[in-house]
Amino acid sequence: MSDGDAQRVLVIKLGALGNVVLSLGAFAAIRAHHAKAHISLLTTAPFAGWLAASPYFDDVLIDRRPSLWDLPGLLKLRRMLADGRFDRVYDLQTSGRSSRYLRLFPVAARPEWSGIALGASHPDRNPKRNTLHDLERQEIQLQQAGIPHVPPPDLSWCRGNAARFGLPTGYVLLVPGSSAHRPEKRWPAAAYRCLAGLLVEQGLHPVVLGSAGEQALARDIQPAINLTGQTDFGDLCDLARGARCAVGNDTGPMHLIAAAGCPSVVLFSRASDPALCAPRGRSVTVLRRLDLADLDVRNVLAGLPALADA
Repeated sequence: MSDGDAQRVLVIKLGALGNVVLSLGAFAAIRAHHAKAHISLLTTAPFAGWLAASPYFDDVLIDRRPSLWDLPGLLKLRRMLADGRFDRVYDLQTSGRSSRYLRLFPVAARPEWSGIALGASHPDRNPKRNTLHDLERQEIQLQQAGIPHVPPPDLSWCRGNAARFGLPTGYVLLVPGSSAHRPEKRWPAAAYRCLAGLLVEQGLHPVVLGSAGEQALARDIQPAINLTGQTDFGDLCDLARGARCAVGNDTGPMHLIAAAGCPSVVLFSRASDPALCAPRGRSVTVLRRLDLADLDVRNVLAGLPALADA
């Protein structure tokens, strides 16, 4: 497939937020390689509007993730894929679900496919792919499909309206939440509360971020400014650009904050492996304990070099 053709390209990335952020460099690489192509993204509803505003895609399709027994939903998805008349697909999700989508295309009109699906024209044959960080794994996958270079994630296009919060200068972002079904990924709220107090003693202003469902958690972290449930992706990027630094668990917003350039300390437990999925950015420090309850607040504070000039 030559770059000069009027190609139709599909990129598949369904989620979650951290994985999407780690795919931004791959999105940029695909856009640069297929500069004249019409590029569509297949993603899930939480990311559709946000990524439609990015410079990488001409349109965004929403995957409702129909179950195997949802025949009407599968047929609707099949029609949407077939109607796209795609010449090539880059499956960056590389899950069992996304790999099955190759079989949804009519046999006579199946596109070239980069991924791990059986029958892919450009399979990722790297035997170590499951032991690599997302960024390295995707870079190697795209190299096998003819794209030689993948840049770091770039969020310069992502803007919000954080000025409306009227935050004081010298604020520090705290992200104490994570997926509700993964409580083992959370540093205890009492530890965040202690950290917030130490930050205030240094003349800094802790700001708690999270979803609306984490407001009760944020109320336990005092003294702090509570912005839970009030920010979108653009706001998070704006807040990251203005923050002194950030501390948070292994959760999607920390990927966004780190990639936006904020010096970040990210806390990992045995529940996830930073070698595979740690946030990447200008300055990222990973602290890991098998049980985050064993992580001392002073160790976290010492991991914040950006506080040296506070």
